Amino acid sequence: MGKQRIKPNYRRRVLRLPDLDHCKLAVLNSLGSPASRRVYEYAIDQFIAWYCSEPRLAFNRIVVVRYRMHLESRGLAANTINQQLAAVRRLAHEAADSGLLSPELAAGISRVKGVKQLGFRSGNWLSAEESSEVLKRACGDSMRAKRDYAMLALLFGCGFRRSELVGLELDEIQMRQGHWAVVDLIGKGGHIRTVPIPEWVKAALDQWTVAAGVTEGRIFRAVARLGKVWGKGISQNVVWYVVKTCCERVGLEHIAPHDLRRTCAKLCHSSGGELEQIQFLLGHASVPDDRTLSRLQTESRTSGKRSLSPQNGRAA
Repeated sequence: MGKQRIKPNYRRRVLRLPDLDHCKLAVLNSLGSPASRRVYEYAIDQFIAWYCSEPRLAFNRIVVVRYRMHLESRGLAANTINQQLAAVRRLAHEAADSGLLSPELAAGISRVKGVKQLGFRSGNWLSAEESSEVLKRACGDSMRAKRDYAMLALLFGCGFRRSELVGLELDEIQMRQGHWAVVDLIGKGGHIRTVPIPEWVKAALDQWTVAAGVTEGRIFRAVARLGKVWGKGISQNVVWYVVKTCCERVGLEHIAPHDLRRTCAKLCHSSGGELEQIQFLLGHASVPDDRTLSRLQTESRTSGKRSLSPQNGRAA
């Protein structure tokens, strides 16, 4: 009787569209942040479109290197390319865990290096004077001006993210130990924190909620041209538009909502705030590294130790 042959377990090298869609869904389900899911979904869709445009491509390290060269030929920034490659690596790991790709091929894909970045992008930082000027220009008697001023006050004074700002509900603002705070705020990655609210920020919120008649649900609502408040909330694009419009009034261009979050951290540090306090305020999972700390210290020395007044946003 002859020796029984053992059939080898062949794994596929060429993944079809159903296989890629299955792995993409697994990647998205493993992410907890809606913003991360949106970014990864876009990056994976871009790779799948390129991968399926050339038939019979094996999903291996060489193909991912070719995709990196394709991204570079499009003139994309190094950070964007590295973000796209991170999504492809995650896709390869999910394919290996699902038995659609060999662990050796997945390991080879994970070794594909990203594009080198010359230096690092520190983002835009507003000084105390610039922040005060933006707040003064946003202040007004109209319904939309009251809403925009309250939104900017939370971004400058509390360091909120866009998603946290648009999802903020009225019952989350509570009095704790004699001070107003946003209690049990769920931020990026599911991290829960309590954010103290300065008095001038609370005054701006009260002015908006009383004028708009907001008694429950999400605080910020859409405002029509004639001043009518409607809907049950706003999108993150509204926050982009408000920040962009109000900053352009004082001659500041290319300012994003996250730049106001950086400004909040800088002003806290320049006023003597400890690094651990800033970490808790912003909801970071870890303490910022030495490079981030040195940036904060440099900005503090150049801008001077000034802070925003709780009355009208003027530098004090």
